[in-house]
Amino acid sequence: MSIILYYFTLTFFLIPPTILSPPSSSPSPSPSATSVPALFILGDSSVDCGTNNFLGTFARADHPPYGRDFVTHSPTGRFSNGKIPVDFIASRLGLPFVPSYLGLNGTAEEMLRGVNYASAGAGIIFSSGSELGQHISLTQQIQQFTDTVQQFILHLGEAAAANRISRSVFYISIGVNDYIHYYLRNVSDVQNQYLPWTFNQFLASSVEQEIKNLYDLHARRVVVMGLPPIGCAPHYLWQYGSKDGGCIEEINDAIMGFNFAMRFMIDQLHHELPDANVIYCDVFRGSMDILTNHKQYGFNITSDACCGLGKYNGWIMCLMPDMACADASNHIWWDQFHPTEAVNEILADNVWNSKHTRMCYPMSLEEMVQS
Repeated sequence: MSIILYYFTLTFFLIPPTILSPPSSSPSPSPSATSVPALFILGDSSVDCGTNNFLGTFARADHPPYGRDFVTHSPTGRFSNGKIPVDFIASRLGLPFVPSYLGLNGTAEEMLRGVNYASAGAGIIFSSGSELGQHISLTQQIQQFTDTVQQFILHLGEAAAANRISRSVFYISIGVNDYIHYYLRNVSDVQNQYLPWTFNQFLASSVEQEIKNLYDLHARRVVVMGLPPIGCAPHYLWQYGSKDGGCIEEINDAIMGFNFAMRFMIDQLHHELPDANVIYCDVFRGSMDILTNHKQYGFNITSDACCGLGKYNGWIMCLMPDMACADASNHIWWDQFHPTEAVNEILADNVWNSKHTRMCYPMSLEEMVQS
């Protein structure tokens, strides 16, 4: 598999990187959203909009059929057939699609409405995903934001920069690669050194420190996403030999442990940072609602990815247009690990105002903005 993956991915490295930030055509923002001047995004491939286009890595989505259902019908670096959750969130906030940090020239003017630092393959642990090649870890993304803050101070002055940052929304979606590319692969014999609960506590405490680092940089509105049920992802259905498309419970159990640790950590932060608004969004719960009630949401295919090879299309990643289904709208999964645009929109709606099911605690993003 690695030889095939190397061959196809190498050909895609020849495609010039592109970063797109067109105006959004999604639903109109809430009147309260006008109080949010910018959206800053940190995370992994769930929210990467093109960072990895500029890196030497196998984790790239800058080739067809990625982006085929995007507004431009072309690949942008988003790991989806179309939009990713933060595209819908930006529209709700009345902001344009947020550009990738590596796709900018580094001037304050182009960063004033937000920056996306997310990098596919990135994890909370610095080395998570390193076997895929280059990536920007969470700690490195925080450092990039620190550089952005310095640009704001030079451009706006210290007080105005602090005010702008404190009214902005920070969206953090990371941690899945610490399982996919670290714990589940038992890198450095980690499973014998850490029980799942201890490992989850370590990850949660690391994220807690990064949120405090953002707080020290004047961040006050923070959305922290939990992890999705990757035990239901086509890759693990293939790898673990699921016979009927049933999820791999041992993986999902570990993920739920991570989510519990994260929610507990954020509850504690409310006491430590009383003037900050930090909300936790349970992607696991929202995703399982979609899987369980898929017919109500209009999905016919719940276990097979739209694009890939092997059983459940979970063996090899999406590499070329011929590997993709004709219509992704009735699929829950786009590729081995990533959901389709249709699922991304449902989850984003839940983050915004709990439209389909309540995911965020103690409030939705819309309620955060209003408060």
